[in-house]
Amino acid sequence: MTILSKIRFLTVKNVPQLFWRSPKALTITPPFISVFVLIFGLVLFGLGEALLIAASAGVSPWTTLAEGINLITGWSVGFATFVISFFVLLTWIPLRQVPGIGTILNAFIVASMLDLSLPYLPKPDLYLFQVLQSLIGILIVGFGAALYLSANLGPGPRDGLMTGLTKLTNLPISIVRSTIEIIVVFSGWMLGGTVGMGTLLFAFLVGPSISGGCFILKHLAPAEKSY
Repeated sequence: MTILSKIRFLTVKNVPQLFWRSPKALTITPPFISVFVLIFGLVLFGLGEALLIAASAGVSPWTTLAEGINLITGWSVGFATFVISFFVLLTWIPLRQVPGIGTILNAFIVASMLDLSLPYLPKPDLYLFQVLQSLIGILIVGFGAALYLSANLGPGPRDGLMTGLTKLTNLPISIVRSTIEIIVVFSGWMLGGTVGMGTLLFAFLVGPSISGGCFILKHLAPAEKSY
């Protein structure tokens, strides 16, 4: 078995078209199965994010950037995150990304999962377990992102930036997403945001994790076309 065949999941360039895919991203009458997959994927996404937070090994790269903006503007981290999301959405215009109910539900479901799950998740004291929990969280985020994107009901702001740039550059999802996250975490660090091992692991591994999720889904429910 060649090295290339072992890491084929890193070469994935498209979210697979599966039987639950909505024909249109922007629709007021999506198929029930598409909505179910969207919600389930976002629940997993939020759980993965919560595991990363509970591990206390470092915040996500986008939170690092929000912290940096907070230090130079005085804005709250929450408001800085909102502003960042707004500007990321603006990049969708030249990238021709289409929003949908998933774009809206992304914020609500992920935030709800954070609030609901954080009190019950383990908060390890040993650094090794913190890193391990961060890795598990990243894997769950990746699979959850691949799952909800496969519903084709609109991505969240950052995932839309990823899919738009993937189409534009024809580069693998793993490279595009990791590049975005590394640039974000470096920018946040330069502005004074905090960076931990969990932050670095997320920046470098979330792209391959999403790519791996797409690879698994395609082979669990293979389809003829991708988008």
